[in-house]
Amino acid sequence: MHLRFRKKRSRFEAGSASSDIAFLLIIYFIVIAGFNSNMGFILHLPAKDSTRLILKEDLLRFALDPQGALLYQERVIDFSAAEQAIKAGVQANPNLAVVLSIAPQAPWQQVVSFVELAQALEVQAFSFSMQDQAVSGGAL
Repeated sequence: MHLRFRKKRSRFEAGSASSDIAFLLIIYFIVIAGFNSNMGFILHLPAKDSTRLILKEDLLRFALDPQGALLYQERVIDFSAAEQAIKAGVQANPNLAVVLSIAPQAPWQQVVSFVELAQALEVQAFSFSMQDQAVSGGAL
């Protein structure tokens, strides 16, 4: 009787396919992680225990009406005029805080555009709030 002996496989040969796949997957996920991008706003929020006192004179108030018009000092202005007003205000007062009051029906793209403007101008203190329904329906 003739017995056949199988040739023994080494450990490296037996698991080489699965280890190659695991290695390629690791490389794949490392490369993909490098392409991850964040498409959002970076807002620097104050620390929980910080106290910052802002005087009324340090506020620069803007408003968005229901049609999306930007109001400053009860006049309709465009974003370039708002940019100039913010730049002038920051130069005159470094502690300036920009406040945006938003009508509930205002187009959100206008809100996003104003937040981007404040971020581009590196405004250190920025606040926005929604107006009441009664206020937004009537005069600001």
